[in-house]
Amino acid sequence: MGEVGLGVIGVGTWGEMHARIYGSFPGARLVAVSDLDEVRGRAVADREGAAYLGDYRELLARADIDAVSVVTPDHTHTGIATDAFAAGKHVLLEKPMAQTVEECEQIIAAAERAGKHLMVDFHNRWNPPFYKAKRAISEGQIGTPQMVSYRLNDQMWVPTDMLKWSARSSVLWFIGSHSIDTVMWMLDDDPVKVYSVARSRVLRAKGVDTPDFYQTTIEFRGGAVATIESCWIVPNNTPNIIDLKCEVIGDEGALYMDCSHHRVLQKYTATEASYPDVLVSPEIYGEVKGFATESIRHFVRCLIDGREPMVTGKDGLRVTRVICAAIESARTGLPVSL
Repeated sequence: MGEVGLGVIGVGTWGEMHARIYGSFPGARLVAVSDLDEVRGRAVADREGAAYLGDYRELLARADIDAVSVVTPDHTHTGIATDAFAAGKHVLLEKPMAQTVEECEQIIAAAERAGKHLMVDFHNRWNPPFYKAKRAISEGQIGTPQMVSYRLNDQMWVPTDMLKWSARSSVLWFIGSHSIDTVMWMLDDDPVKVYSVARSRVLRAKGVDTPDFYQTTIEFRGGAVATIESCWIVPNNTPNIIDLKCEVIGDEGALYMDCSHHRVLQKYTATEASYPDVLVSPEIYGEVKGFATESIRHFVRCLIDGREPMVTGKDGLRVTRVICAAIESARTGLPVSL
């Protein structure tokens, strides 16, 4: 493929990141962006030298756009993604792929009918500590994995202020999807049983009807057990928006990761203490770097080279299947077999 024409549907905080990457990638051109917020959409379009289109269907109708990023709220993914495939576009779909197994299958079928690439943006697969951990596990350096403990939590600011649609999602969809994908990818194993507990007290009292947290246990076919903590009520005065820790215990060794409070850089001012981001998407000489941008760049490289992305719709479906099982388990108090 020659120059790749790209569009971004939804240019909030993360969609703007997609637009920035597309606008600076050699061999690619950001053609247009679409967002329901015209002021925001036009600002991103003007900064990146692209067109602004209020209706995403106008963007999909453009013949000079080969592929699109769909970076909209979770519950809108299915309709937009299937429309994109019907219009003959490749799609980079933000996680979670969709909120039901049936919707995931619908998106995958649309991609197959169109003969186009579908990538789900589980960017933790490009996170250096987790990549190194996966290599260590696959090479047998810690023996056979026995237990995984994975914590990915957000400050309460995320569901109460950052996201206007958090009541139509949950912490399990928003960040738990990353956690589940990362664990399955590191272990290279299939989950067979899911048990989860949730509580809805703190956020509901604040007028946001979504669970405060999920504590999820996953049993894998090979015998490993993973415990995944997904919480949306971390105090806002903590040094980072996210808290990400992981440990993997094998029968011959162990791996420990601190991806949020690693103290590579500590900053203390008159008003706050923080550990600035050096991994996810730091800006260096005006260009966004970090592992979260590498997944987006990978998508473009695959389009240019004509190869399938490393993360596919089947990966997105696996994650949604586990999350749906966790939600059902939390509702009934019973484990769910997969």
